Amino acid sequence: MKKINMKKKPAKKRRPAKTSRSDFWRLRLYIAGQTPNSITAIENLKKICEDKLRGKYVIEVVDLLEKPQLAKGDQIIAIPTLVRRLPPPVKKIIGNLSKTESVIVGLDLQPVR
Repeated sequence: MKKINMKKKPAKKRRPAKTSRSDFWRLRLYIAGQTPNSITAIENLKKICEDKLRGKYVIEVVDLLEKPQLAKGDQIIAIPTLVRRLPPPVKKIIGNLSKTESVIVGLDLQPVR
């Protein structure tokens, strides 16, 4: 006759769901100094990200007055310019991001109506 172990096994601890790579957003905002347009673009981008992405994003602000060589890599021709690096494909939006609805659609955060 076989012995059957009737002891309860301890419950496995569940790990919180990891954010998949496709759910993570890497955004780069190119500006030129602390101009009113640059400041507005930064504020608008932070507001949109907090509202729509809640902790699933990283914003890198690149001041082209300090690092002009970085403009070449993303082919920046106007400022401010927002570049969505992740998730693919790369997308660019030029301006101070004040037209929230256009930015949301441009970043593919919401489908076009």
